[in-house]
Amino acid sequence: MASKDRDTSRKQRRRRIRAKIGGSAACPRLSIYRSARHIYAQLINDDSGQTLASASSRRSTKDQGNIKIAHQVGQELAQQAAKLGIGRAVFDRGGYKYHGQVQAVAEGAREGGLKF
Repeated sequence: MASKDRDTSRKQRRRRIRAKIGGSAACPRLSIYRSARHIYAQLINDDSGQTLASASSRRSTKDQGNIKIAHQVGQELAQQAAKLGIGRAVFDRGGYKYHGQVQAVAEGAREGGLKF
């Protein structure tokens, strides 16, 4: 059996996760994407296909470390959600393991007031 590359395996895990969860206007989906340099987080209403709020590490400086920056991304997203009156969300880890930067985004969002 041929081994799959990492991205293909992640996309398969992502599809399995997405089959089980979905977001609505009252409880949107917090979606995570990690690139080689940055981390992105969005609150998505899957019923209408709209992105309600988003945050990324593109505006931050890299001298703080990836985990701290990811934590700040989560807090920034939670602040935007609070302005929109959103208190609950469904966490979509995007096929990534729940540790490191992904975990830091979730913890930052929780500290900012979002509940999963």
